[in-house]
Amino acid sequence: MFESKQRGTVIAEGLKIVGNVTAEKLVEINGQVEGELTCTSLIISRNAHIKGPIQAEQLVVDGTIEGPVQGGNVVLKSQAHVVGDIRHQSLAIEMGAFFDGRSVRIAGNGQTPENR
Repeated sequence: MFESKQRGTVIAEGLKIVGNVTAEKLVEINGQVEGELTCTSLIISRNAHIKGPIQAEQLVVDGTIEGPVQGGNVVLKSQAHVVGDIRHQSLAIEMGAFFDGRSVRIAGNGQTPENR
């Protein structure tokens, strides 16, 4: 009936959430979120659309983000469309991804390297 492993939370295609979302573990978004999104690991699928700030330790983007991102390891896949600044520990951008904003590398303590 239920799997023994928790897969995390899925926001399905066709679902739109207006408001803040906070979750532990993995969140996969196939729908839309308007508001602040905070979680440990986040996958933004190809048809997903996020409007608002995002904070996640692990972030894989293949959809659309409008707003600032704060993350540890951030990956922009080939279909990603990000408009907003990205603060990150590591950032990978695949060919074809669109990114309009500033990229700022931060240390593990959340500080920019020159502010340590």
